[in-house]
Amino acid sequence: MEFSAIITMLLVAVVLLLLIVTRLSADLILMGAALLLMLTGILEPAEALSGFSNTGVLTVAVLYVVAAGLTETGAVQWIAQNLLGRPTSVRRAYGRLLLPAAGMSGFLNNTAVVAMLLPAVQDWSARLRIPVSKMLIPLSYMAIAGGTMTLIGTSTNLVVNGLLQSEKGVSLRMFDIAFIGVPLTLAVALFVFLFGDRLLPNRQSALEQLDDAREYSVEFTVVAGGPIAGKTVSAAGLRSLTHGYLARIEREDHLVLEVTPETHLDPGDVLIFIGAPQCTGELRQIRGLTPNAGDIQKLSMPHAQRRLVEAIVGADCAGIGMSVKESGFRGRYNAVILSISRNGEMLLGKIGEVKLRVGDTLLMEASEDFVSHYKNRRDFMLVSTLSDHAPANFKKAPWAIAILLGMVLLNAFGILEVIQAALLAAAAMLATGCLSAGNVRRHIDLQVIIVIAASFALGAAMVKTGAAQIVAEVLLFPGMSSFTALAMIFLVTVLCTELLTNNAAAILVFPIAMAVAETVGANFMPFAITVMIAASASFIIPIGYQTNLMVMGPGGYRVWDFVRIGVPVSIISGIVTLSVVPLIWPL
Repeated sequence: MEFSAIITMLLVAVVLLLLIVTRLSADLILMGAALLLMLTGILEPAEALSGFSNTGVLTVAVLYVVAAGLTETGAVQWIAQNLLGRPTSVRRAYGRLLLPAAGMSGFLNNTAVVAMLLPAVQDWSARLRIPVSKMLIPLSYMAIAGGTMTLIGTSTNLVVNGLLQSEKGVSLRMFDIAFIGVPLTLAVALFVFLFGDRLLPNRQSALEQLDDAREYSVEFTVVAGGPIAGKTVSAAGLRSLTHGYLARIEREDHLVLEVTPETHLDPGDVLIFIGAPQCTGELRQIRGLTPNAGDIQKLSMPHAQRRLVEAIVGADCAGIGMSVKESGFRGRYNAVILSISRNGEMLLGKIGEVKLRVGDTLLMEASEDFVSHYKNRRDFMLVSTLSDHAPANFKKAPWAIAILLGMVLLNAFGILEVIQAALLAAAAMLATGCLSAGNVRRHIDLQVIIVIAASFALGAAMVKTGAAQIVAEVLLFPGMSSFTALAMIFLVTVLCTELLTNNAAAILVFPIAMAVAETVGANFMPFAITVMIAASASFIIPIGYQTNLMVMGPGGYRVWDFVRIGVPVSIISGIVTLSVVPLIWPL
C-alpha cells in the first residue's frame, strides 16, 4: 500500500470523525482537508479545486436562483394553497400533502421545497387542529423521496451526474432516474399514509405560538376578476385563518356586519380583518386580495424590496398630533401604514385620519432597509421585521411556472444540457422580473456549495492514490455476486449519509462503488444510480439530511421519532432500489 493512499484514508477518517463529533462547520472541515491534500502533494491545486468547476455543483448554485424566482412570485404558495384543501383527518391530510410535496420536490431542490412549504403546513395544521408533529416528518420524507424522481430534484443527483460526466463521460437527462424515483416515492408515500399517524408523536411544536397582546385591524380589497371574487367566505379560505378573522365587510355604501361562511364576496368589497400582526402576512399570500391602502401602489421601491415591518412611534416621529395624511408619512418614511394599534387595541376607521401618538404601534409595508435605518433613531422606539421575504408578487407567478416548465422540457427532450437549461431559466427569472438582481446572492447557500465542491477533493484523492480500490477489495469477499456487491454499496452509502451529509456520502462512496463494479466485472451504471438513490435515503438520523433538521425544531421532534419511522422507510427504500435498479440498468 502506497504512503499517499494511507495518508488519504487517514485524512478521510479524520474528516468523518470531525463531521460527526465536533461543531466545526462542514465547509471549514472539508476546505481544510482539500488544503492538506494540496500541501502534501497528493493533489495538484487544479485537482483539489476541481469541484468548483464541476457542472453538477454549478447547476446546484444556479437552481437556487430558479427556486428563488418561484418563491418571490408566490408560485409555490399558490400551488400549496390550492392543493392542501381542508381535510378532516390525519390520513386525509396525508392524501393532500404527500404526493404534491413529492411532485414539487421533483422539479425544485427538496431543501427549497421544505423551506417554502414549512410555514404553510404549520398554519394548515393549526387551522385543521392536527398536531404539526404528525405532518412535518412526512413533509421532509416526501421531499427527499420526490427529489429522486428527476435529475434536478436534489443536489445529490446533480453531483453524481457531474461525477459520471467527469469520470465516465456519461450524462443523464431529466427523467432518466424516474424509473427508480417514481416507484420509490410511491412506496414511501403509501407507507406514511398507512402508518404515519400511528408511528409519529402527538406533540406540540417546540416553538408554541403564544397569544399576542397586540391586535390590529387591517383592510383588504377583493380584486375584480380575481380568483376569489364571487366565491363564499369559506370557499375563499378566509374562514380558517391562523392569525386573525374576518370581522365585517364594507360593500359600496353599507356594512355587512354578519359575516357567515356562506357570505359571497363581491368585486371591490373591503374586507376588515382583526388579528395578530402575522395576519397581514397571511392575507398577503392569498391571490385575489390586495391591501386597502391606496398609498401601497405609490411606494418608491421595487416590489421585491418590500417588507412587513412593525414599529412603535417615538418622540421624534414626524406628525405626532397630526393625522397620518397631514403628516405626509409615506413620503417622509417611504412606508405605508396598514394598521395602527394603541394600548394593545386596534384602531378602527380610516388610517389616514388617525392622529399619531407616542407609543402607537404601526404595522407597515416598508423597504427592506427600513429596520437598519431607523433602529438607532428616535423616530421609532422599536422597529422589527415581521417577515424576511417580500410580499408575493402573484402577477409574476405564471411567468415563474412557465420558466420552470421550459427548463424541464428543454433538458427532457435533449435540446439543452441541464446546466444550460438552468442558466437560461435563471436569466429568464431576472429578465421577467420574477426575481430582482439584488436578491440573487442572498438566495444562494454558499456554505452548501463550498461543502459539495470541497468534497470532490477527497473523492479525487481516493481515486488517484488507489485508496478507493483498496477499500473496495476490503469490502469484497471471494465469490461475491454482482447483486450482493450492489446491496453492500447501498448499505455503505446509507450508513455514510446518516452520519455525514448526502452529498459528502455520494462523493466519498462513488469512487469505491466504481472500483467494486470493476472488481466484480459489473456494469458501473447500476452502482452509480444506487449511490445516487442511497445517498438521498437519509430517514433515520436527522443530521444526515438538511430537510430533516429543518423540521426537527418546528415539529418538536426527538431523534427517536425519526428512528421509529425512519428504519422501516429505509428498509422499504432499499428493497425498492435493489429490485428496480438491476431491471433498468442491468448488472
